[in-house]
Amino acid sequence: MGSPWDHARPSPSEDDDLPYEEEIIRNPYSVKCWMRYIEFKQSGQKSILNMIYERALKELPGSYKLWYNYLRERRKQVKGKGITEPGYEEVNNCHERALVFMHKMPRIWLDYCQFLVSQCKITRSRQTFDRALRALPVTQHPRVWPLYLRFVRNLPLPETAIRVYRRYLKLSPENAEEYIDYLRSVGRLDEAAVRLAAIVNDESFVSKEGKSNYQLWHELCDLISQNPDKVTSLNVGAIIRGGLTRFTDQLGKLWCSLADYYIRSGHFEKARDVYEEAILTVVTVRDFTQVFDSYAQFEESMIAAKMETTAEMGQDEDDDIDLELRLARFEQLIARRPLLLNSVLLRQNPHNVHEWHKRVKLYDGNPRQIINTYTEAVQTVDPMKATGKPHSLWVSFAKFYEENEQLDDARTIFEKATKVNYKQVDDLAAVWCEYGEMELRHENYEQALRILRKATAIPSKKAEYFDVSEPVQNRVYKSLKVWSMLADLEESLGTFQSTKAVYDRIIDLRIATPQIIINYAMFLEEHNYFEESFKAYERGIALFRWPNVYDIWNTYLTKFIDRYGGKKLERARDLFEQALDGCPAKFAKTIYLLYAKLEEGYGLARHAMAVYERATQAVESEERHHMFNIYIKRAAEIYGVTYTRAIYQKAIEVLPDEHSRDMCQRFADMESKLGEIDRARAIYSYCSQICDPRVTANFWQTWKEFEIRHGNEDTIREMLRIKRSVQATYNTQVNFMSSQMLKATTSSTVSDLAPGQMGIDDMKMLEQKAQQLAAEAEQDKPKLKEKILFVRSDTSRSELAELSKQANPDEIDIDDDDEDEDDEDQGPDEVQLEQKSVPTAVFGGLKDD
Repeated sequence: MGSPWDHARPSPSEDDDLPYEEEIIRNPYSVKCWMRYIEFKQSGQKSILNMIYERALKELPGSYKLWYNYLRERRKQVKGKGITEPGYEEVNNCHERALVFMHKMPRIWLDYCQFLVSQCKITRSRQTFDRALRALPVTQHPRVWPLYLRFVRNLPLPETAIRVYRRYLKLSPENAEEYIDYLRSVGRLDEAAVRLAAIVNDESFVSKEGKSNYQLWHELCDLISQNPDKVTSLNVGAIIRGGLTRFTDQLGKLWCSLADYYIRSGHFEKARDVYEEAILTVVTVRDFTQVFDSYAQFEESMIAAKMETTAEMGQDEDDDIDLELRLARFEQLIARRPLLLNSVLLRQNPHNVHEWHKRVKLYDGNPRQIINTYTEAVQTVDPMKATGKPHSLWVSFAKFYEENEQLDDARTIFEKATKVNYKQVDDLAAVWCEYGEMELRHENYEQALRILRKATAIPSKKAEYFDVSEPVQNRVYKSLKVWSMLADLEESLGTFQSTKAVYDRIIDLRIATPQIIINYAMFLEEHNYFEESFKAYERGIALFRWPNVYDIWNTYLTKFIDRYGGKKLERARDLFEQALDGCPAKFAKTIYLLYAKLEEGYGLARHAMAVYERATQAVESEERHHMFNIYIKRAAEIYGVTYTRAIYQKAIEVLPDEHSRDMCQRFADMESKLGEIDRARAIYSYCSQICDPRVTANFWQTWKEFEIRHGNEDTIREMLRIKRSVQATYNTQVNFMSSQMLKATTSSTVSDLAPGQMGIDDMKMLEQKAQQLAAEAEQDKPKLKEKILFVRSDTSRSELAELSKQANPDEIDIDDDDEDEDDEDQGPDEVQLEQKSVPTAVFGGLKDD
């Protein structure tokens, strides 16, 4: 039997096809030969091309390449035509014939399915997709499902898509979110909620959209709470309450979702119960705020709805009891907010003392509630965990009874408070003190004394004050707060002996402070027990060290001098020497001045001068200058101004340059007033070695005025030579040059910065350099007893002439010729240094004539 295409074979006249036909005859099972023939006929008639494909597939029905190209060619031929054309069915039949051999090829199935979908053949397309899934191995299904799902999602009725998705999720349950989104888009919210609940409860589920289990849970809550009429397969209340126990950090939103479900369901009373339960159970301010705001909005909406209904029905709003009830409920809710918020904070931390006090204030005007609140507070707060001072609750509780004139109840509260095991001893001490003060306010003085004596009584088991392993009741006997109050009460209400015993006991327990010692001594002094008061000072001195003992020494020495004056001078001297032994320089000044005052008033003047001398060495370096001024003043008043020469000399030697210059000028001024011009000039000459003319212009002006008043041409010339020599010395000093270089390098940086923006490193570098320069200058400062450098240099005649005219303009007249001669003899830049010793009879630092 011949082939159905035999009549279509090319005639011998078609010479172009002969080579291909001959090649096919020789190799009928070669795909390449057929493909070359097909490629040659590609531009010819489509019927001939299809005939060649059919002939090839008859010989090679298992060739994927031939079937794929043939089907693609047939689809291309009908593309763009109406779907009612008969050619579509022929192409469909070709696909069916191809699938007999190519049923394991997913590409053929996909092309066929897409071709059927384009023809809008819904049932046949669905059946073909199902056939493809049955024919292909399961590993090839992921290639089919996306196209299949896209096809069913576009169908007008969702039932087919839902059934297909259910089958799909059995193979790929991880894509449940896609199905849920589709269900929500088509309004099938009940099944969407069921599916969402299933993946929320599946701990192994991983969201492809990157959502956490918490986010999925909230989606479920929003879905079921906002659509109560469409979600019927789930127990909404149980689900949301399960979330309340599962997600404890987001309770506010879950409570609001549960209430919203009941509101949308029309169960308004249940919604109100949910809100009430929520605001009484949440433990964070954020959750409380969310719930309360939602609750208030719900009540407002209920009032607005009721008012609108009343207006539509034409009723009088004033006569509507239900509306008044809703308004009253809303006002009560707003009024309860501070108390409800306080309850939230107390649930968050029931040991917060401050919040308990605030709760009491919220009940102001309601005594019964205040008592209940205090009772609950003292029973709830654990002193070991308390935030704040737990004893203040007991004290406030007792004061509440006191203000209501129920002293017996207040005493009962205080007695209970003293038995509480507080964390700190100060808490129990404060309770005892408040207990005693209450009795004092009601003039029960004996009762107050008895209470404080009971508090300070030594327990049967002694304990150290800071021993936390012991209860505070065994350690309160060492509380200075209680002892101080007892001492005050004993002074006011007790006897001398009882008060003295209290102070002695405080000192024996070694809990006294310097102020306690001073109070004790003042108490004894008031009762004329002067020696006893001095012994109290001495006991305090034995207890404390510097600097704590300073106040005791200062008071003790002052009182001793006021009491005895010069009667017990040796004892007073011993006390001062004892006080100064080990005294820091910071506190030495006051004691030395007191010591010197004693010697001036009751001792010997030379002893006073010796004390001043010691003081100048013992005080801090910042106070030495002031101490020297006092020393000089007192020496001048006692011995005369000539006695101060040695003091001036010592001050100039030990003080820093800035104070030494001041001393030199004062020293020279004193010598000039005494008529010792040569002494004053020698002092100016010495001081000039530490006076840079560019910095200390005042000194040189003072010396200049001195020479104008008391000098002559030679002395003025000498002063100017010294000035020029000192200036040259400072210009060549390494320290000065380095400081100038440092100043030059940092000035640009400092100028570029805004005020207050100088770098910290630059400031530190400047400070360190300044300290170094000061230390080197202190080492290099010449001693007053050393020989003084006098400078001989050529001074211009014009300068001398100007200065001399100021002194005696009628006698001094220097012409320019001499100046020229001097300039020729000696260069302007030459500096000759000559050491000139100060004669003993001239300088005030040596023995006076």
